[in-house]
Formats: sequence, C-alpha cells, structure tokens
Amino acid sequence: MRFQHTTTYDAPAAEVFAMLTDPTWREKVGIAQGVVSSTVTVTPDGPDGTGSRVVIDQVQNTAGLPAIAKKIAGDTTRAIVTEVWSSPSTGTIEIVAPGKPTKATGTVSLESDGITTRHVTDLEVTVKVPIVGGKLENLMADNIRKGLEIEQAVGVAWLEGGR
Repeated sequence: MRFQHTTTYDAPAAEVFAMLTDPTWREKVGIAQGVVSSTVTVTPDGPDGTGSRVVIDQVQNTAGLPAIAKKIAGDTTRAIVTEVWSSPSTGTIEIVAPGKPTKATGTVSLESDGITTRHVTDLEVTVKVPIVGGKLENLMADNIRKGLEIEQAVGVAWLEGGR
C-alpha cells in the first residue's frame, strides 16, 4: 500500500536537514516515541559528500497492537530505518524488521520556500502474510504515521531551541 506523509517546519531547509541528520535529535525522537532501545549512526554520503546516511536500529514495544500483529512481531520488534540522503534535499528510505515479513521503501525529500520546509515521506508498505497482509499494511502505515507525528513535535521543539 502507498503511504505519504508531509511534515512542515517553520525553518529553512538547511536547518531541517541538519536536524534530520543529527544523532542527538534522532535519539530524542526515539525517547519520545517510547522505543526500548535505539542506536543511531550518521555518516556522510552522496556523490559530492553533501548527503548523509542515517541508520536507526531500534527495538520497539508492541504493546497495544492487535493480537494478529503481536503474533507476528512478538512483545518487541526490531526495526532498522535507513535514510540515504544523496543531497540535502532528496533521498531514499527503507524500514525493515529483520526476520519479519514487513518492509517499507520509498523516498524522503525537503521542499522549501525559504521560510518553511516540507519534509515529505513517500513509502510503499508491504506485509507478506496471506489473507491479513492488507490489514497489517494499514496497521504498519498507521504506526509509521504516529511515529512521524511524534518526530514532528520533537522537531518543532528542537528548531525552536529545545535541544
């Protein structure tokens, strides 16, 4: 299933990109999302070195998920989010849960008018489970949306100086 989410920040694209590639900010997002544990790695990337590779390897609690999802995921699940920014304005994203039949892949971009910046996440979410896969894709997309909403709240505070 296709999933798209747009977050708007009252800051120039350069500031938003710096935030998105700051390991400290990513750790704060994980704490706000209630992850069990998180390791964040950021390295330079891109053809001219202006991009970044951001890898977030986290363990998430599955409390509150429907029984069918918990049967597949367990009490906790590991998620690895990899964003490869080929430039400060565009990149790819992949979300995988090792050993689980779930995956989300797509693009991330920053669109700015100089005053505000839109962070657009466009994903194809897939759960390869017979019969209930579509329902689980909707659930996965909803969890991604909730995570991005928390990310936005942390981002707004960060950009306002709440570091």
